[in-house]
Amino acid sequence: MIRLYTDAATKGNFGLGGIGILIVENGQATQVHRPLAAMSNHAAEFEAVIAGLTLLIESGRTGSVRLASDSKLVIEAMDKRYAKHYADYVTKLTALMAQFTLLLWQWVPEAQNKGAHTLAQQGLREAEALAAKRGPH
Repeated sequence: MIRLYTDAATKGNFGLGGIGILIVENGQATQVHRPLAAMSNHAAEFEAVIAGLTLLIESGRTGSVRLASDSKLVIEAMDKRYAKHYADYVTKLTALMAQFTLLLWQWVPEAQNKGAHTLAQQGLREAEALAAKRGPH
């Protein structure tokens, strides 16, 4: 079973962000980080899960997957197929979830999600570097 860990980091609760995706399959780890535009931390957490699932789908890995996130909001949204104020994200997530043969998800404490957390911090630093290059608007 593929294990997918996702996390997000934002500078402030509305600010630049980054996502981290850690995929562990057959003892091999794939690490991905990406910068995000300014958004809330909750939105960034949804972006991380969506990006992780999309990455698996695009690489043809849609069999058995166990997803771990330290975002209670995202995990509860997946359970209920609903999240107040985040309907667009839930719609995207639901469509992605349907493409897997078996997709299990669970909330994990931040301490158990350090790999994805570190990658999200790298994505945030990249977002900050890109913003610094663009300069003030």
